[in-house]
Amino acid sequence: MSEESRLRWQCRRGMRELDELLLRYLEKRYPEADVDEKAAFRGVLTLSDPELNAYLLQRQKPDSEPFANVIKHILRQPHA
Repeated sequence: MSEESRLRWQCRRGMRELDELLLRYLEKRYPEADVDEKAAFRGVLTLSDPELNAYLLQRQKPDSEPFANVIKHILRQPHA
């Protein structure tokens, strides 16, 4: 399985809005992201659904600055 396929699979969280946010980031920003941002995104994908949901709904802010930056970029991606 390629890295893109694996990441695409990890972006599928079972909640349509969350899936769309993550997939949009993967398609639009991830290819041009630097190595550190890519690593942070892969880390974000390991978070539990409730934790990720809280960050994306801006109910909480990640303690990790790299994760916080990725969340910010995820939320900034324009709708398709």
